[in-house]
Amino acid sequence: MNSMNDTGGVAGPASGQTSHTHRLRGLAGTGFIATLAAMVATTLAAALAQAVGVDFEVPDGGETIPLSGFAVVTGFFSVVGIVIAVALLRWSARPAERFVWTAVSLTAISLVPPLLSGANTATTTALLWLHLVPATVMIPTLARSLRTRTD
Repeated sequence: MNSMNDTGGVAGPASGQTSHTHRLRGLAGTGFIATLAAMVATTLAAALAQAVGVDFEVPDGGETIPLSGFAVVTGFFSVVGIVIAVALLRWSARPAERFVWTAVSLTAISLVPPLLSGANTATTTALLWLHLVPATVMIPTLARSLRTRTD
């Protein structure tokens, strides 16, 4: 990752490496802040759904998904999204575009399990919406960060 300096020469690899490291750290930092926001938003949305009567009971075993479970799963998969974004920043010529396609595809795939869970309509609908809440936080934030860091 070399760039031209003011004299027309090519900057050495140390300069490019510092810039690359700075971009990766910036992306990771932005991603972790977005992860915290996504965790809070998803947990609050789940709490709101519970307050209006959604039980989050999954028929297989009859267990109820706790609010903390929403935060943990959101955090885990948001970090997976950050790792994908970092990898694309490192190895893709068009990281923002590739990230959006990948993240939207994975979000669509994540909508299948709630539909197959056998839960009641209210729980299934809430689970579908709760998959979209962190996606609406993480995808635009990371895509914007990838765009501004590669221009």
